[in-house]
Parts: sequence; C-alpha cells; structure tokens
Amino acid sequence: MTKNLNEFSVGERGVIKTVSGEGKIRRRLFDMGVTPGAEVLLRKKAPLGDPLEVTIRGYELTLRKTEAACVTMEVKA
Repeated sequence: MTKNLNEFSVGERGVIKTVSGEGKIRRRLFDMGVTPGAEVLLRKKAPLGDPLEVTIRGYELTLRKTEAACVTMEVKA
C-alpha cells in the first residue's frame, strides 16, 4: 500500500518510493537524505500536524507537512 508521508500515523514505518515537488523543495529533501529506498519511521507529530519528526538513515529529521506531502511511501507491515 502506498501513501504520502504526511498521511502516516505515529509509529508507522515505510520505504520511500518517489520524491516529487518543485525544484527547491525536491532538492532540499534530497540534500537531507530523503531519497528513494530509504526507510522512514514517523516518530512524532505536532498537535496541529505540522511539523513531523521522522527517523531516516539513523538520524532524526523534522519536516514541514508540505514537504512530507511530496514523499510517496510504501507502507511496511
């Protein structure tokens, strides 16, 4: 099953399939290590859902909801 990272629930894991978005946003995500094939764990969500804290490649990363919407994930069971 695929869904965007911003739709994940806390504690949910997945593997990045694609990264979309405009040039600047896409480049910023790639620079932070958000690339296809990386495993992601959603650790925390702020009370209003923005920002999100994820664990990727062994470190914690905070993403805006709009950035997370650009990341299509394959959900791991």
